[in-house]
Amino acid sequence: MAYVYFTDEQKHQANTVDLVDFLQRQGEQLVRSGREWRWKRYDSVTVRGNEWFRHSRKEGGCAIDFVQQFYDMSFPEAVCFLLGGESGVEWNQTEKSAPPPRKAFALPEENYDMRRVFAYLIKQRFIDREIISFFAHEKLIYEDSQYHNAVFVGMDENSIPRHAHKLGTYTKGDSYKGNVEGSDPKFSFHWSGNSDRIYVFEAPVDMLSFITLYPRDWQEHSYVALDGVTEHALLQQLRQNTELRKVFLCLDHDAAGIEANTRLKDILSEYNYIDVTVIQSINKDWNEDLKAKNGMPPIPSEEHPKITLFPQVCAKLLVLCEKISVSRNIRYLLKDTYQALEPMVSTGKIIPENEESVRECIEYMAACSLLLTKELCRQMEHPVNTDKLMKKLQTNYSVHKDRGGLRSRLEDIRGDMTEINQMIDSSGIRTETDQKQLGGVYLRLALNCIRTEMFIELEFQALQQKQEKEANMRLSM
Repeated sequence: MAYVYFTDEQKHQANTVDLVDFLQRQGEQLVRSGREWRWKRYDSVTVRGNEWFRHSRKEGGCAIDFVQQFYDMSFPEAVCFLLGGESGVEWNQTEKSAPPPRKAFALPEENYDMRRVFAYLIKQRFIDREIISFFAHEKLIYEDSQYHNAVFVGMDENSIPRHAHKLGTYTKGDSYKGNVEGSDPKFSFHWSGNSDRIYVFEAPVDMLSFITLYPRDWQEHSYVALDGVTEHALLQQLRQNTELRKVFLCLDHDAAGIEANTRLKDILSEYNYIDVTVIQSINKDWNEDLKAKNGMPPIPSEEHPKITLFPQVCAKLLVLCEKISVSRNIRYLLKDTYQALEPMVSTGKIIPENEESVRECIEYMAACSLLLTKELCRQMEHPVNTDKLMKKLQTNYSVHKDRGGLRSRLEDIRGDMTEINQMIDSSGIRTETDQKQLGGVYLRLALNCIRTEMFIELEFQALQQKQEKEANMRLSM
């Protein structure tokens, strides 16, 4: 699709389309889930107004990136579609369909004792009795009278309850989890100490498990359970206590937790918090470590597939750079490779028989981009080797920003190539600033090619796993 200019007003209009109205008019089935709607076709996706969230991957956004993600459109295509496009459809706007008023927060009625909660947290979760007693004495943990859930209370700076997370104490199957309606996410379960340290967790049980594992002087430090991986509760604690300067991210050792670590580090950097340390559990989370310590089989940790794959792709590129470095004109090789790639991906999809050729073109483009950056650095008398450039790419890669489908990734590559050609074809002598800018675009192209190569590889792996699963199911029938 050709470049399209959109005004800020047009982008705002597109991004505030009511996704409930949008999906229903696409013939999609939605099921009410509290104040949100759950999409039946993707049951981990909920929508509310112009916002969406995919709980299985801990990712979300607004209308434009929803259409990019689930309808495989580029940014210009998504905006045009949401603005009505050729069909002239006028979607409802979020402002026209405000959500119902928020229900007032109220704690569930307290049970006369905490026998079931104590038994569950000690016997099933292996949390230290004294630690549970401490939080119970502080009115931060109790047992509700109706369902006998463990209730983890979050208070504001005036010790007024503003948040409550409920955890079922039923010992068979998955425990019930949920927040009391009206809970303010800024004030989730936490403990405020006097030191300059704060430890950050996904859930209250993770936090209590960590304290059980590392009890020495624990009351001196601050702890917060995010109730997921959003930043609101952490930022609230940092606002309330300006003495907190050292942040320890102790999120789950799985793909979602690893992505959240990089995202939270970026957010904290914006607030000038630079002393940020990631601490990972050996197993999936701190309670699984606690279970392992007590002789129970734990759920193992899970590495992020993209972070695992990234250095493998880079290693292949280093070999390829060595191979093509003898070429007389790397710039023409880049241009010719892109021209070979374009007809194979013009539809935004790859037919199976072209997959190997597409991947080869993308790898060659990444290698050419690195060699052209290296040449620019040599011309500016700041020589670098390919290894150093590759390390810079790895530093610049943020897994939590690596979103979107194949179409949007290919659109990024097209945009980079267009910008490179414009800069090279412009008349006059390039200044050092121009050279640096061009080098930056070459590096961005290399990174976008790596991201696309990883996406194709992971999709291929997922397809293989699906086919193997289906074959095993047929054999078992």
